[in-house]
Amino acid sequence: MTSTQAAQHVRPDSYVTLHYRIELLTGPGAGTVFVDTFLDRPATLQMGIGQWAPGIESLLLDRPEGEHFTADVPAAQAYGERNPELLRWVARDEMTRNAPPDTEFEAGDMVEFVAPNGGRYSGVLKTLRNDAALFDFNHPLAGIDLQVEIKILGVL
Repeated sequence: MTSTQAAQHVRPDSYVTLHYRIELLTGPGAGTVFVDTFLDRPATLQMGIGQWAPGIESLLLDRPEGEHFTADVPAAQAYGERNPELLRWVARDEMTRNAPPDTEFEAGDMVEFVAPNGGRYSGVLKTLRNDAALFDFNHPLAGIDLQVEIKILGVL
């Protein structure tokens, strides 16, 4: 970019190439880094299609290419509060129907399910019994305050 060219600013429909780092500020993993692209290749984000939570995506709006900033994002603005109604028991035969043959399930596993409409959704296995399993279908970052560090590398 020459000195006569103005930096592009992030718009609601932009494609943004960026480095980002998300640290957990609260919850059982407080102080740990959830993801850090500064250690590897940058990411590309298409604004406005739900790749990021709206509250995190909104941090980018109107910021210029080249900006490097850090922001704290409360859970309610990030991935929402944890919803106890998203803890559900699933019949064991439902689990095996959605998994490759001979799959061994363990607490902590992420298991994908197919909805009646053909959509896919995932849950974290919490408790396993012979007849059923308890799954948490909340987003893994639900209920957690985050610190987000972002460096905007390019805007289209």
